[in-house]
Amino acid sequence: MRIEAAIGRQISRLREARQMSLTQLGQALGPYLGKPWSRQAVHQAERGRRAFTAAEMAALALALDTSVPALFLADATDIELPGAVVSAEDYQGILLYAGDEAPRDGIEELLVALRDIRQILSRPALARLAKIERVAEEVARAGQAGDQPARLSGRIGIRLDPDLYS
Repeated sequence: MRIEAAIGRQISRLREARQMSLTQLGQALGPYLGKPWSRQAVHQAERGRRAFTAAEMAALALALDTSVPALFLADATDIELPGAVVSAEDYQGILLYAGDEAPRDGIEELLVALRDIRQILSRPALARLAKIERVAEEVARAGQAGDQPARLSGRIGIRLDPDLYS
């Protein structure tokens, strides 16, 4: 698949997911590009029948509320560049790997966050955090109900300093 066709498919998917018409997407590009795209121009882009400038890629990402790398995502298929065919694995790799010192993109940030969450969930301290959350919710509810600290202390099983509520 030509890279323009892969980008076009992604534009089409994102536009449809946002329930935008061809005309609406064309209009949404106007503020970023200085003039809107016609319905036909959007249609041509979605069919992979045009190349994109960097400004157009940025405008498409903004209009579709996504990232520029997300526009490059493709199905598991080889990608045709003007001088070579790139395997699907290599193509996906260039979208994910940006070097050790490069800023992370959204996908990498999500993967790091999921790994961190998995590590946190495996800790024994999680049970303590859950108890702290329950106590905090109880304190908040009791405070809204106007309970006094001494009565609240007995209900939740911890001693609260009355000076904190003065």
